[in-house]
Amino acid sequence: MTAEKAHKIIKMYLTTIDSEKNRVEIAFFGGSFTAIDMQSQNELLNVALEYKNIGRVHGIRLSTRPDYITDKILQNLKNKGVTEIELGVQSMCEGVLKSNNRGHSPQDVIDASKLVKNYGFTLGLQMMVGLIGDSKETSIYTAGEIARLKPDFVRIYPTLVFKNTDLYDEYKKGTFAPLTLNEAINICAEAVKIFNKENIKVIRLGLLMSDEEAKNNFVAGPHHPRFRELVEKQMGL
Repeated sequence: MTAEKAHKIIKMYLTTIDSEKNRVEIAFFGGSFTAIDMQSQNELLNVALEYKNIGRVHGIRLSTRPDYITDKILQNLKNKGVTEIELGVQSMCEGVLKSNNRGHSPQDVIDASKLVKNYGFTLGLQMMVGLIGDSKETSIYTAGEIARLKPDFVRIYPTLVFKNTDLYDEYKKGTFAPLTLNEAINICAEAVKIFNKENIKVIRLGLLMSDEEAKNNFVAGPHHPRFRELVEKQMGL
């Protein structure tokens, strides 16, 4: 992604949205934003900040890894107008994180979450259920540990298998089996109850996937286009 391309994308979408009647945010998602070099970060953030400064957008969001959060990084993001940071936690169990080569520890999550909140950003935490080495018990433990960190919101994703990934290789070898849809629904329902009890918003349940992505890359796992509805039905909502 270049600054020029970012400008084009933002301009295109702003033609379809009334900034005066709707809250509009620019989001840098789909990767670990703060893991790229700071010059590249700033080239993109400067574009977003332009639109924020003239009132065309109201916030700037990004997602990143817990182990790529430092005072220096956060101060730079603050200076560039970022308002919200999501951390890809996935699990709070050391063994699960290692089995999935996540590259960060539960303590990294705790430290990063505290720093993000200290700098005044809105904090979102993402968790996954059904990872390699995961179980219902470890997923519920993760939900409880995430709730203790008091994020402003969470996203919960069941683990899915896509082509050309390490998980796909494990799936083909028979060393990884994804959760069934019912298993994922039951685990997520228990996790949502934990977050509801602490008044933590669950803004996403299940992966949003295009028809093209489903047809060309999705291989296996508990995907359903109305996954949230199924979880809420399980909860009696």
